[in-house]
Amino acid sequence: MSLSDSIVFFDGVCNFCNSTVNWLLVRNTRRNLLFSSLQGQRAKELLPREMIEELSSIVYYRKGRCHIKSTAVLLIFFDMAWYGFIVLPFFLVPTFLRDAVYNWIARNRYRWFGKRESCRVPSPRERNRFLD
Repeated sequence: MSLSDSIVFFDGVCNFCNSTVNWLLVRNTRRNLLFSSLQGQRAKELLPREMIEELSSIVYYRKGRCHIKSTAVLLIFFDMAWYGFIVLPFFLVPTFLRDAVYNWIARNRYRWFGKRESCRVPSPRERNRFLD
């Protein structure tokens, strides 16, 4: 584990979160993102307890810092491929406005997309991108 690692921590039982991880796996042409569920051991080692217990936010561990909510999403998209510059204008939107939209989606994600009984299990081909 080093400060250069970029880890996307996600709610492993959320169908929307798992679909997002699947989308990122396919489109992360730089292959610079690693993944771990918020319910996993790596989250317990690296993240503050309140981030893990809440499960209401994606957490992006980047260069030794934790980013949450809309900022995490924007940084993930910025870092994942050559076309990440497309999200730069969204950084001009005040965080409280971006997070309001994020919170609305997060509050309704189980109702809209459902919930799994257990965390996502990576395929053998994906296993090297998952930490837990």
